[in-house]
Amino acid sequence: MVGSRFGPDLLTVLGVEPVVDGLVAAELIDQVRFTPHPEYVFHHPLIRTVAYESQLKSDRLELHRRLADAIKERYPESVEENAALIAEHLEAAGDLRAAYDWHMRAAGWSSNRDIAAARVSWQRARQITDALPDSDSDRTAMRIAPTTMLCATGWRVHSDISARFDELRDLCMEAGDKTSLAIGMAGLVPQHFNHGRLREASQVGTELMALVESIGDPTLTVGLASSLPTTKFATAEMGEVLRWSQTIIDLAQGDPAKGNFIIGSPLAVALALRGTARYAFGTPGWRDDLDLALATARGTDPWSFSLVSMFAYAGGIQNGALLADDTALRDIEEALRIAERSSDDVALNTTRLTLGAALMHRDSPADRERGSAVLQQLRDACLNGQFYLTMLPALDWYLGRERARRGDRDGALPVMHRAVDDLYLSGQIVHWDAATGALVETLLERPREDDVAKAQAAIARLAALQSDEGLVIREVWLTRLNALLAQARGDDKGYRHHRDRYRAMATSLGFEGHIKWADAMP
Repeated sequence: MVGSRFGPDLLTVLGVEPVVDGLVAAELIDQVRFTPHPEYVFHHPLIRTVAYESQLKSDRLELHRRLADAIKERYPESVEENAALIAEHLEAAGDLRAAYDWHMRAAGWSSNRDIAAARVSWQRARQITDALPDSDSDRTAMRIAPTTMLCATGWRVHSDISARFDELRDLCMEAGDKTSLAIGMAGLVPQHFNHGRLREASQVGTELMALVESIGDPTLTVGLASSLPTTKFATAEMGEVLRWSQTIIDLAQGDPAKGNFIIGSPLAVALALRGTARYAFGTPGWRDDLDLALATARGTDPWSFSLVSMFAYAGGIQNGALLADDTALRDIEEALRIAERSSDDVALNTTRLTLGAALMHRDSPADRERGSAVLQQLRDACLNGQFYLTMLPALDWYLGRERARRGDRDGALPVMHRAVDDLYLSGQIVHWDAATGALVETLLERPREDDVAKAQAAIARLAALQSDEGLVIREVWLTRLNALLAQARGDDKGYRHHRDRYRAMATSLGFEGHIKWADAMP
């Protein structure tokens, strides 16, 4: 009745005089907390089952109702934390309407703390609506609310929401509820992304934002708009990233929690995305954006901090804008500790990706060895359906580059070639500059007969991708790679020209990683 754990004080509220010493002596219950407010558990689950089933059903219903009231009244400061327990007792008491409300309340409290627990509460609320009569006028709306959030958050636990979204769309069309449809649709974008369908993710994201704009709700726009620039970031459509991140920042008006029904701090994510777009275009202010994004994300939910850390550090370090210095590692390790304390596997694996990428850019062989181990674990997680399949090519070029550093150049190059091709074919252009750079560097370190030609072809393909947007970050990469190519050909004049231009560009833009790499060029 009172659950697997209970205290004498709660039994007293129910009018039960506890005789715990005798029950402990008889090994029916065990004391598990020895404090002024002790707690006990049943010695075996069957003991609890027998005790529960021996009561009259009418008595059980009444006691469940009284327990729900007692928890609310006795622990008012913990009512949100206890919302799921209150809902269970109300459901067991047969008060389905009240149980539904408390399950939804529990999900709201857990959504940015424990996404798995939140989804259990939304699922329980959805199940309750099946027991309501068809004549209930609120039944459709009550079905829509939890179904919406199960769709919007399915990607957080690697759940395929396709069938559930079809149900939600039918319910929303029946009710004329465009807002819930938009929130649920937001879950389709990362689902496509997670399975390597970037073009589909980008298309759904564009459709989603058209729907959101037609609704015209600023809070809804803030809450949902981040799914579009996140996807456009992967496809390196930086103009769209800049446009939508700026929209979120403007509408959020400095409120880090505005629109936080899916992501804890849409503002923090938008700041990180704007910083990324700004350094891609060579626009001043990018470093301030990244610093402010990290500061804003701290103290929010694990997913926001994880996502912001990935954009700021994994992206910034990989692209040569930032260094993988001790400050960066401290921030990433902090995000990792926060993610480890949560039940959010996506946040945890995303932070591991950031850590692994940063470690692979360290000078220390021991750090890179640790980074390789982290990225290999992530690769296994991708193959086991526990992390984004889209990340496999990016992981492979990192692991291939380190494999070459350790002397297995012949084994590494086929892996790196395939990874670069896969990134291009899947539309993950955001990784392509750095991946092509790693491939060219590996080809030119000890070039054989056709390695220089292969390096030239890789550089030419990257140059052909230079978009009309004029990404400065890509021009920096191309200048670096052309310097390496000229050096491999013995073209001293061409080498010095590209090297000096590379140094000047890196310095003027404040790209710390590229400054370091340029300084290492003789």
